[in-house]
Amino acid sequence: MRKRDDRGTVADYIPELSRVDPAQFGIAVIDEAGEIAAAGDCDIPFSVQSITKVFTLTLALGMVGDRLWQRVGREPSGSPFNSIVQLENERGIPRNPFINAGAIAVTDLILSGHQPREALGEILRFVQFLADDPTIHIDKAVAASEQRTGFRNRALANYMRSFGVIDNPVDFTLGVYFHHCAIAMSCRQLAMAGRFLAHGGIHPNTGRSVVHPERARRINALMLTCGHYDGSGDFAYRVGLPGKSGVGGGILAIAPGKATIAVWAPGLDAAGNSHLGRIALEKLTKRLGWSIFGA
Repeated sequence: MRKRDDRGTVADYIPELSRVDPAQFGIAVIDEAGEIAAAGDCDIPFSVQSITKVFTLTLALGMVGDRLWQRVGREPSGSPFNSIVQLENERGIPRNPFINAGAIAVTDLILSGHQPREALGEILRFVQFLADDPTIHIDKAVAASEQRTGFRNRALANYMRSFGVIDNPVDFTLGVYFHHCAIAMSCRQLAMAGRFLAHGGIHPNTGRSVVHPERARRINALMLTCGHYDGSGDFAYRVGLPGKSGVGGGILAIAPGKATIAVWAPGLDAAGNSHLGRIALEKLTKRLGWSIFGA
């Protein structure tokens, strides 16, 4: 994969991400027994960006349950991740929790009843718990870069606020949102954090239940149908696994009952998903027969 020339383009609308070397590539696979196969730049932390939306969705469902779906839908968007068009047509209700508007609404629910610093700390501790790694941190330079340039996200949040979908002050909600998107993880850490979704909601290291098995299944379903924005159908067609991408170039993929895979290649395709990451996952699932649709 390192030798390929078709690497995509790094995200340039967040200045700090535009400085990332597009030649980097890492992958980590953790199987049912906890065995790890990793290669390339698998231990270099990168900004996971929208992949944290999987974890904030899990956390919010644990806090408010199915009441969450009164504010966020569960349908694919068919539009870019930062589009405002559907919000206008659907009275401020985001299509799903993985587009920016939906993740901002989820963040607002987590923030309710907390100060922003407390809510952010809760999100970070949850990710650290899932990965069994207290060293996972927020890249403050990336968070500051997002805050300086997040004009469209401010528009989305203010529009939702006008419909009562956002309860807290917009600056508070966006502050938490920008910072949790700036969490930095390596492929190895990210694959570890997603293991509960491959094992029926159980944290394999501790045996503790993170979510009910039915809820884990439904989170996986949303990852399959909505995890790659308007490229979700193509990802399901080619890879055949639930997955969530981020504009930092990472992808977390779940092979239920088998393994978790985290891949990182900073160059993005036109839909904002890792170009080489998707290709690597397609090759892997074909070789191992891990597609949920059969070999």
